[in-house]
Amino acid sequence: MCKKMLAATDLRFHPLRGMRAVRKSGGFTLIELLVVIAIIGILMSLLFPAVQSALNAAKKAQAKNDVTQIANAIIAFDTEYGRLPGDDGAPQQLTGSLLNALIGKNDTLNPRKIIFLEVQDFKRGKGGIKSGVFVDPWENPYYVALDTDYDNQVGVSSNGAPSADSTITKKAGVWNSNPNKNQRVRSWD
Repeated sequence: MCKKMLAATDLRFHPLRGMRAVRKSGGFTLIELLVVIAIIGILMSLLFPAVQSALNAAKKAQAKNDVTQIANAIIAFDTEYGRLPGDDGAPQQLTGSLLNALIGKNDTLNPRKIIFLEVQDFKRGKGGIKSGVFVDPWENPYYVALDTDYDNQVGVSSNGAPSADSTITKKAGVWNSNPNKNQRVRSWD
């Protein structure tokens, strides 16, 4: 019986306090804590690329939604007024009178002030209007080409450049000008 009681505690002698029972601490050693921190660091470094690719996929989905909404807004404008919101069929940045006509702030092109496109101010990773230009989540401008002669042929960019190098059969083509081909989006895809 006495051996069992002594096994649970460790008897130590202190010259001023005499004999007393001292329990062993149940805490972690410094080495154990460092090993746990190292394991957490390794796991985080393995997750970082996955998180980054998920963020890029979300940005691309946002950009694709934006170009689709812009193309739909242009078609709705044409349906409402019987004409496209611009008279230049060449590719152009979505800015100025064209953008203002779609968001209801151009009295000349959109006298009824109908909001065909809702655009927020720029937020990093979300896109929006930055310095008067509608930009994608990577801060690259959106480009628009309109079928101003109504032959259902629009000159658009197939490589993300601001100039046209191919033709599509639509009333409007919208794309972002992005040097990274993995971040390019087009309304006709």
